[in-house]
Amino acid sequence: MTTATLRHDVPANAGNDPQRRQWLQGTAALGVAAAAGVALPLVSSLAPSERAKAMGAAVEVDTSALVPGVTKVVEWRGKPVWLLKRTPEQLADLEKINGLADPASAKSVQPEYARNTHRSIKPEVLVAVGICTHLGCSPSHVAKGSNNPSVPADWPGGFFCPCHGSTFDLAGRVFVNKPAPTNLDIPPHMYTGDTTLVIGEDANGIPA
Repeated sequence: MTTATLRHDVPANAGNDPQRRQWLQGTAALGVAAAAGVALPLVSSLAPSERAKAMGAAVEVDTSALVPGVTKVVEWRGKPVWLLKRTPEQLADLEKINGLADPASAKSVQPEYARNTHRSIKPEVLVAVGICTHLGCSPSHVAKGSNNPSVPADWPGGFFCPCHGSTFDLAGRVFVNKPAPTNLDIPPHMYTGDTTLVIGEDANGIPA
């Protein structure tokens, strides 16, 4: 059995006291305001930041500024994405390269429209995530005929990962007997104009 305890500090007719009723209402209002003041910062802290939203947003690039043979780097979702305008000679070399681990990109990551020799929508513009598929290092662009001791003498041009020696051609395809298990990833991309490239959306405009 529960025994009720009478509070001696509250008169029995407190509910009929207009001044006390006004004081209680004012106190309750202050309590609601205080609770709201605590809740608003909490809700704000749970909302995604502008930077967090921007990291997942698509990136638009003007490809008219690309210099043939020079790699441009842009950031998408916190990752470096390479843009390389390949020359006609470099595109021709892609067709003749041997010793690739996945030449048809059958086991690598790319949209269906990039499952071709040049691994891109427009043959001349490579769009690739610049992260080695081995342990996440960032390879360097090594040009053909650079006499770099890290690549073979007949090097056709491509990318070399300094961490563990993986090598990729100018389509991001990995050579055989290298630590990287697959070709470089190709992100979803599309063109909304002749030189306007959007990274992060596919040909149907659906965010990746």
